[in-house]
Amino acid sequence: MSERKDTPHKIANALRAIGGKEYPRKFTSAVILAAGSSTRMGEGSTKQFLELDGMPIVARTVIEFDKAECINEIILVAKADEIPLYADFSEKYGITKPFSVIEGGETRQDSARNGQDAVSKKAKFVCIHDAARCLITPELIVRACRGAYLHGAAALAIKAVDTVKIVDKNIYIDSTPERKFTYQAQTPQVFSVNAYRAASYVAKEEGFEATDDCMLLEHIKIPVKLVEGSRENIKITEPVDLVFARAILEARKEAAK
Repeated sequence: MSERKDTPHKIANALRAIGGKEYPRKFTSAVILAAGSSTRMGEGSTKQFLELDGMPIVARTVIEFDKAECINEIILVAKADEIPLYADFSEKYGITKPFSVIEGGETRQDSARNGQDAVSKKAKFVCIHDAARCLITPELIVRACRGAYLHGAAALAIKAVDTVKIVDKNIYIDSTPERKFTYQAQTPQVFSVNAYRAASYVAKEEGFEATDDCMLLEHIKIPVKLVEGSRENIKITEPVDLVFARAILEARKEAAK
């Protein structure tokens, strides 16, 4: 093919790259956190094993990561007494990617650090996700990963639709940030392995406690890019969340017909 005739193909490839349809493949390890105590769900099974439309929440989450083309391995961080429950997990749910289960720590932050310590030596990026966000999709996972490949660190988030209030210790309003600058963070949150490892160990040494993994990077002044998440990517935290999750699944089934 002549150089002139080949030009449209070069332009098309460049446009695809700019549009995000092509991206560099970098070994990415998914760390799925499933070691929580589920205190807000009430008595009974931990939330990761509650069934949603006939399947445990944690299984739904792992299956979606198995489908995501950017993920190379999956590490599940579990409660010590629940690790035996995952013995036949890959076979039962058709997981095709390398899958391992390790013990969590006392806090979510400890569990995430355990997970990143267990990633493959080939890993360039670590993708951290809460198992309780079982309505995640491969498309959203890829979107978060692409954001991290481009910016070094990225997380899914949605714009806040309600006005957010900052309060004092007595729950009186202290200030009101501009709504256009407020977002609700979701997972997955994806970081270069080196940046995340540095951030997590600085936090450990300094006794810094974070409510999500982005805060660890914020603490050492590494910027994190927010990319568009989804209002369907809810976290199962309380019993009412199961009602919302079932409604979302039903809506997806209807849309697929």
